[in-house]
Amino acid sequence: MYQKILVPMALDHDVSPRTLQIAEELLDAGGEIIALHVHEAVQGSVNAYLSEEVVKSGAARTEALMAEKLSGVNNVTQKIITGHTARSIIDFANGNGIDCIVIGSHKPGLSDYFLGSTASRVVRHAACAVHVQRENE
Repeated sequence: MYQKILVPMALDHDVSPRTLQIAEELLDAGGEIIALHVHEAVQGSVNAYLSEEVVKSGAARTEALMAEKLSGVNNVTQKIITGHTARSIIDFANGNGIDCIVIGSHKPGLSDYFLGSTASRVVRHAACAVHVQRENE
């Protein structure tokens, strides 16, 4: 069905095994799956209080956790970028020829209807197909 599928991964949620499985089921033969984690950029003045070692340590922990979540999963490219989560997912998809995004979502709360979750922002603004997988309750 799709040649290039993006699977955004929030490393602190456990929905990624299911979203990766869905991506594999939707993938055309010879297609590509990219697992993407967006490392939130450090906000403004907070950056002045963080040492370079702390930032590097956080990045190393992110890479290790991503590799752990992808262990045993074949044919998936791991990608970690820094930025605002929803905007970075959309920009990555638009700039890399993604034709489907498979994203996990938690059960929406009232605040999501006013502020919007990452998944809802991606659904509203992505230029490609988006498959949303709800976490099991």
